[in-house]
Amino acid sequence: MEYETPLFFHVMRYAVRADRDVIDMVSGNPDWEPPEALREGLREYADLESSEFQYPPSDGLLELREEIAARRGVDRDQVVVTNGAGEANYLAMARALERDRGSEVLLTDPVYPYYPGKTTLLGGSQRFVAAGEDGQLDPERVREAASTDTSCLVVNTPNNPTGAVYPEETMRELVAVAEEYDAILLSDEVYDHYDLSGTFASALGVESENRIVTDSVSKTLAITGFRVGYAVFPHDLAEEAKSRHMLINVAGSRPAQYAVLDALRETDPAYHEANRELLAERVETFTGALEAAGAEYTRPDGAFYVMARFEGYPGTLENVEALIDDIGVAGMPGEAFGDSRSDWLRFALVTPRVEEAAERLAERFG
Repeated sequence: MEYETPLFFHVMRYAVRADRDVIDMVSGNPDWEPPEALREGLREYADLESSEFQYPPSDGLLELREEIAARRGVDRDQVVVTNGAGEANYLAMARALERDRGSEVLLTDPVYPYYPGKTTLLGGSQRFVAAGEDGQLDPERVREAASTDTSCLVVNTPNNPTGAVYPEETMRELVAVAEEYDAILLSDEVYDHYDLSGTFASALGVESENRIVTDSVSKTLAITGFRVGYAVFPHDLAEEAKSRHMLINVAGSRPAQYAVLDALRETDPAYHEANRELLAERVETFTGALEAAGAEYTRPDGAFYVMARFEGYPGTLENVEALIDDIGVAGMPGEAFGDSRSDWLRFALVTPRVEEAAERLAERFG
């Protein structure tokens, strides 16, 4: 079996090995501080009795699942705490395919590269639906692509790499498409706290047994290394998902979950608002430099990323490596996200050196 191996780590390794200073605009690791309550939770955990250092419940600490359930308006038994959103998406896609409604997974183009890889890993087949130039997804195009062999529709909002945020009507129609074909809509909402448009709508806003929502605190709390995510399953799919999770992981990290619970309970909304404001400022800085360089670019409504197209400079791995060597800016090749953005490059705005990177790009292409 051949897997589609994402290029993220290849590009990051190449940048680390470069014989010059390189600004990392590849990874989605927030460079801002986590909330103080997270550090306090870790310190508190370190002083607990050793009995608290043992396996947690496989599906996650009860109090954490209750906190997530209350925030998302679901029953706690629907929540599985996972090893990041990556495992949550894997479990969701597995449950969709295990329903024996078909083997096809509908993905968007452009697409976050881990979704096709998971589809192959799980023995499914891929079919792509092109998003619009603005990154928005037309539910009618999804409906036209769906068939009786469709088991799962995978969407990501706010979107990586386009920055599109799907409005409520789109989410409602996508759930309707899933219901029409008795498929599962998987909505990956890991960037939900980075909606810059005020239009984000969760799939959980639509009551249905045909949708699964995944999320994570990796971006929300700026702790990608903690690996705490979760999935919200329909009642009839939850137990089998918990069994698969147990067989793969046994359980997650107890100290990480303990600290995350403390952070969720104690962090003021102002923390998230400040991070969105910082991100919005970086969008202005970076797109302003791209404008000066004569590039086409996307202005994200959410998430961390800007896509850019420079005339005569397609988004290939070779060109990404050349930018690292020539000007010390590391981005992602557009071809990594599908055919529709193969002429583009993607840059993550989670570095304090955004302005410096913008100046280097403007000098190179301006």
